[in-house]
Amino acid sequence: MKNKKEKTNKKFTILGMSIWRVLAYFIIYSILGYIIETLFGLVTKGVIESRQSFLYGPFCAIYGLGAVIMIGLLQYFKKNNFTLFFGGFLIGSVVEYLVSLFGEMMLHVKWWDYSNMPLNINGRICVYFSIFWGILAIFLMTYINKKVDKVLISLKEKINIKVLKTVTILTIIFMAVDCIYTGVALRMFYARIEHSGLIKMQNGEQYLLDYEEIQNRPGVKEFMEKYLSDEKMLKTFPNLKVTDINGNIVLVKDVFPDIQPYYVKLFTPKQVQRINVEQQN
Repeated sequence: MKNKKEKTNKKFTILGMSIWRVLAYFIIYSILGYIIETLFGLVTKGVIESRQSFLYGPFCAIYGLGAVIMIGLLQYFKKNNFTLFFGGFLIGSVVEYLVSLFGEMMLHVKWWDYSNMPLNINGRICVYFSIFWGILAIFLMTYINKKVDKVLISLKEKINIKVLKTVTILTIIFMAVDCIYTGVALRMFYARIEHSGLIKMQNGEQYLLDYEEIQNRPGVKEFMEKYLSDEKMLKTFPNLKVTDINGNIVLVKDVFPDIQPYYVKLFTPKQVQRINVEQQN
């Protein structure tokens, strides 16, 4: 009888965490990642631009996924800051590589490319950002996640748990639908690019077939032109890269010079100013 009770009370966990905590972490850190990426773009480019993973919502999913996996697995590296750094370096690199691979294979999108950076692997990861993951792991486990846990405890005390679970489920559903919708939208965007001849991409024949299918469906064509225009896609994914038929990586915004790929330009970083002066000379 006692064993039956123990089995009944045993909760399903992922990496030692309840499913609700995993989902909450994923949402919170996806939002924090979006903020970090937006600030990074502001500091390095002087612009406020979209840094979201999908078409709608302030979410940078790789941070959410990376944080959940790190928090779960870094429990085995908590001996000291050195082991935390090593764990973050390793786990962050693996997650970043797999997410990049998923984006290229499933969504046909290149979210980032480190090919021009030293000690990179297939342009998906490089030692520079792997070190960043290691440093982030130390702050994540010693400071940031403790603050997040306090926020979650405070929310549970102030808001009905059923309401919190409902909001969590709805947010995850929204993100999942947004991810699928984004994949379809990007495929249609690539079809337009291939048809225009601006970039001759890998799998170009399939994209041309997709384009013809859109043209034969007026309702879909009108919807795409209204809600998923070239400007909408470039403003949402200003750093989008694709691979052409020759294997070259092309920054998509470069073939749309008439479209401003950011929301607001606040200043020109000194490094960019120096490069412009050198080019003029």
